[in-house]
Amino acid sequence: MLRQVVAVVGFSLMSIPQRLGASIVVVIGLAAVVGVLVSVFTMAGSLTGSLIAVGSSDRAIVLRSGASFEGESMLRLDTAPIVASAAGVARTSEGRGAVTANVVTAVSRPRRSNGTMRSLAVRGVGAENFVVRPEIEIVEGRKFTPGLREAIVGRSAQSEFEGLSVGEQVKLRDGVWTIVGVFTTGDATETELITDVDTLASAYGQSYVNSVTVRLETPESFGALKAAVDANPTLSVDVYREPDYYVQDAADLDDLFFFVTYVVCSIMAAGALVGALNTMYAAVSSRAVEIATLRALGFGAAGIVVAILVESLTLAALGAVAGSTISWLIFSGDSVSIGGGTGTLITTLAITPATLMTGLLWACGVGFIGALFPAVRAARLPLATALRAS
Repeated sequence: MLRQVVAVVGFSLMSIPQRLGASIVVVIGLAAVVGVLVSVFTMAGSLTGSLIAVGSSDRAIVLRSGASFEGESMLRLDTAPIVASAAGVARTSEGRGAVTANVVTAVSRPRRSNGTMRSLAVRGVGAENFVVRPEIEIVEGRKFTPGLREAIVGRSAQSEFEGLSVGEQVKLRDGVWTIVGVFTTGDATETELITDVDTLASAYGQSYVNSVTVRLETPESFGALKAAVDANPTLSVDVYREPDYYVQDAADLDDLFFFVTYVVCSIMAAGALVGALNTMYAAVSSRAVEIATLRALGFGAAGIVVAILVESLTLAALGAVAGSTISWLIFSGDSVSIGGGTGTLITTLAITPATLMTGLLWACGVGFIGALFPAVRAARLPLATALRAS
């Protein structure tokens, strides 16, 4: 039985060149599906991974009650001093609370790659920012001076956008800011321009801040901070562990990519499925003589069913390999940015084995369904009918 199946499968695969045109259509269709699937999943995984990597377990972020991200949060100017006196907050060497108020906005800048305008995040921070975020390292120039229109720029943003070298100027709403330094953090916050919070708020005429970031005494101090803030009747805020805040953002982004990917790929897969069905039905019809001969020689229906399924899965695998290869050549190791109301997140794309396996399984699923009905038809084809067709 096994030898019969192997023989029929081998014969079927060797006859693919006789149906080369139809087979290429199937391969191209599945390559397109897998290419889109792998590319979008790679982008989603890289961007959400970059967001999650930002959070630190010894930091917390305070937002207006009900706000889900900084851009929609508005806090009173006295929020940071109130939070700074709460339990669980780390202290600077001078004994002040390690907190920073944040104002977030954005400015349009031309990209180096093609000159198109994209949003660059601009963040105003307080005097204790470098204590709250010790990962910020100045690698070129110096820190900005509070009260002056000076800014430092992340290395990733400098690489992505034009006109951000030390000494160059960036026009914001109420004048120009001079770039005085370049910083690195090793995470997605390298996509920002950072300046003094009071100067930025004044330039934009804001009488509020968007958030307050807190350095905790220890990661376990979060409970004490939250209890103290919740008990203060003058505040109406929500407090998040920083990793939880970014995981929430990443989950929202991941859900969006998940929906878009599967809607688009399902439509494309439907087209590829039609192509696979047509190809496999045509293969069964054109091989009526072959099927009749094999059946007359004593080969069972099982071998024919397996042969059709293997042929379709082989075409599907070829399409998956082609689509994955194209995605890898175009996207792997490249930088991608996604813009929002408060700036652009930039990350390096990395295609993972899990993503490639997802693409392969998707293609094989389409190939299997595309061959299933033709295979059943071939198995049910009466021997007399096949001989008459010959």
